[in-house]
Amino acid sequence: MSASSPAPIRLGVNIDHVATVRNARGGTHPDPVRAALLAQKSGADGITAHLREDRRHIRDADLERLRAELAIPLNMEMAATDEMTTIATRLHPHACCLVPERRQEVTTEGGLDVLGQAETLAPRIARLNDAGIRVSLFIDPDAAQIETAAKLGAAVVELHTGAYADAPDAAARAVELGRLTTGATHAARCGLEVHAGHGLTYDNVPPIAALPQVMELNIGHFLIGQAIFDGLPTVIGHMKAVIAAARA
Repeated sequence: MSASSPAPIRLGVNIDHVATVRNARGGTHPDPVRAALLAQKSGADGITAHLREDRRHIRDADLERLRAELAIPLNMEMAATDEMTTIATRLHPHACCLVPERRQEVTTEGGLDVLGQAETLAPRIARLNDAGIRVSLFIDPDAAQIETAAKLGAAVVELHTGAYADAPDAAARAVELGRLTTGATHAARCGLEVHAGHGLTYDNVPPIAALPQVMELNIGHFLIGQAIFDGLPTVIGHMKAVIAAARA
């Protein structure tokens, strides 16, 4: 890699929806931890799992097993609550990504309002930092949100790519890509490591992977869904090839 080439980009695989399928029948199959270990073997650089308040997919026992069995970093997505902060400090994952959470939503909708919730976020971020856990905040690519994240002591911002992924046409997608580009540049200038995720697929990931400030992509729903047809090792390998080509 030449001095001017961007750093390699990591792929974090979110296994939540393996647990969704398991929980639909109330049994033990398919096992999300087995999926995580297979993802690790297939080249994933990290595993993401979201422990929700209602435990709709990942359960506490899943996280405990993931923490014990994974050799690659575990990123625990969580709401910024006292309950989740206590669980995180006990399990001590590599990182915690604080996300907005509403019980009625199907999946995370929009970024965390760091600016509006700074007073309640500050002590929880400090507690995670004190425990040696890397703190990431899942936010929209907005300058004020990014600056507040840096002031609160987060190490990472994960830029929400949902509006980009869901854009109805090429013009709207170009606007959202512009916002993400500006946001990634601003976050890096604020001293934050930049990650991105939500709604990314083979087709729409290249422009995001090409942003030189983005160090990690976290992708789940598409990978797990596509794995039904192609198998998880093949899907992870193909996604890594797509993002590596875009990075180059």
